[in-house]
Amino acid sequence: MIDSHCHLDHEPLFNDLENILQRSKEVGIEKLLTICTTFESFVKIKQLVKKDDIIFGTYGIHPHEAKNDKVTKKLIIDEINANEKIIGIGETGLDFYYNFSDKKDQIKSFEEHIKASIELKIPLIIHSRNAEDEMLEIFNEYKKHDLKILMHCFTGSKKFAESLLDLNAYFSASGIITFKNSTDLQETFKSIPLEKTLIETDSPYLAPVPNRGKKNEPSFVKFTAEKLAEIKDIPLSELVKSTTSNFNKLFN
Repeated sequence: MIDSHCHLDHEPLFNDLENILQRSKEVGIEKLLTICTTFESFVKIKQLVKKDDIIFGTYGIHPHEAKNDKVTKKLIIDEINANEKIIGIGETGLDFYYNFSDKKDQIKSFEEHIKASIELKIPLIIHSRNAEDEMLEIFNEYKKHDLKILMHCFTGSKKFAESLLDLNAYFSASGIITFKNSTDLQETFKSIPLEKTLIETDSPYLAPVPNRGKKNEPSFVKFTAEKLAEIKDIPLSELVKSTTSNFNKLFN
């Protein structure tokens, strides 16, 4: 099993790393991808990836932070080339729900990440909220470059998913699919091909049922895996094998 998106640099995970790792290994997790959101978080991520063989990281600026942490294609490339366990770009994307950063700043930052991904040929970890049309418009501008796209914590519409599948995107299911009111999202994941599906926690946020409301951690990804196997009507072992293989193929 692989947790394709967690924030080990956030508390309470960072200061309890030894126990977090032990519980992760006990449930069969073989890789954790800890996700960068700010310049400050990357300082911790560079430390974290050295702590254990199963920890890998990314470099990128969250759309909320686009107004403060101005990133360039060159900076992204330089940071990733200097760190062999940094294997993805992000968390980047567009968030027009909160608009903590201006749309202009978000789009500029997003495009710098895309350009770096094209040059390095490594995946983009995408955050998308209330920005489906704008995101597709930008992706289609770069379509000829065969983008490597991972839609993190995907909660978009079925129509959005279909358009993204045309771009060869992958989709990561979070604990949200275990929530009772997520029937539409469950139907969307039922329709997404298994070979395009990953699992994640987004910990310490969005703990799945039966731990909803608690601080999330990577070991809880097993509950998301169990629910996704149920949604797709396949054995848990097949779901785990496939999502693990999909991650390794995307981040090869």
